[in-house]
Amino acid sequence: MPDPHTPCQRILVTGAAGFIGNAFLRRVLSKRPDASVCTFDALTYAGHEENLEDLPGAERHTFIQGDVADAAAVRKAIASFAPDAVVNFAAETHVDRSILDAEPFLRTNVFGTQVLLEACRAADIRLICISTDEVYGSLEAPLEADTDCALAPRNPYAATKAAGDLLAQAAFITHGQDVIITRSTNNYGPRQTPEKLVPLMILRARAGASLPVYGDGTHVRDWLHVDDHSDGILAALERGKAGALYHFSGSNEQSTLGIVRAVLDAVGPTGARIEHVRDRPGHDRRYQLDVSTTHAALGWAPIVPFAAGLASAVAWYLDNDAWSRATAGEDLRTFLEANYAGR
Repeated sequence: MPDPHTPCQRILVTGAAGFIGNAFLRRVLSKRPDASVCTFDALTYAGHEENLEDLPGAERHTFIQGDVADAAAVRKAIASFAPDAVVNFAAETHVDRSILDAEPFLRTNVFGTQVLLEACRAADIRLICISTDEVYGSLEAPLEADTDCALAPRNPYAATKAAGDLLAQAAFITHGQDVIITRSTNNYGPRQTPEKLVPLMILRARAGASLPVYGDGTHVRDWLHVDDHSDGILAALERGKAGALYHFSGSNEQSTLGIVRAVLDAVGPTGARIEHVRDRPGHDRRYQLDVSTTHAALGWAPIVPFAAGLASAVAWYLDNDAWSRATAGEDLRTFLEANYAGR
């Protein structure tokens, strides 16, 4: 088992063609010039080959297409790349999709986690499991979930992530496995699939289309720039303790309406208007994480100011029309029409 205080030289990143996994991949390649990274991704609707096009060549980055729920494919990837550690971003993540059909979430978020746990245990390598604040359920202000807080997921997505986390905790307790769990608040930044709030609002605002907001729009989330989150995960990978849980938060609470209005201001006048639509079933009012133990253990803190981070994200989406067109495929268009049109 590698020394957790030594930077890993070879990292296999599952889900690195998706939003947060791709940001982490790029952060590692930028900040660790001696590291080599392998992307292992199934390239579902949320994983885009376009996110891998401008990366270094095979001496630093390789790609293997595969599903984390496919045990044989996972074992083969680990055997061929021989990583020092695996960081698992592969997940079904969109709450609305989980309400419509929970089965893919069970396959990837629960069974896929167990497959990775078994493969990493057999190879005696560290596994970082990337999770979410949503596993704690809705919290009234000013409460913050600390790392001892009970899990109380309230939608199928959150429930499957909580189940995967419990499997990881059980692997540490039962087998002494070198596994770490990280949980973060809402991320924003470049290359996020356009069904999520920030890119969806940016692209619709640019087109002068209506901006659909669930319910009264006062639901509160904390917003963390994806680069800050990536730095935290890298710190957990290199300095974290086996069996530990780390929280990452931007300490920047915003209502949905606040985010949408900020996007409108950043995009500029286009004629787009906010439209309140029927609320999501079981919509949690607020999430927030206590990050004090992470600050103390890893020396991590977010550094990207929200206003600057959002302005940069808006500029990226407006400047990358080809990416947006390529990633907003038929599956996404069908989903958005079914869930927002006429509501």
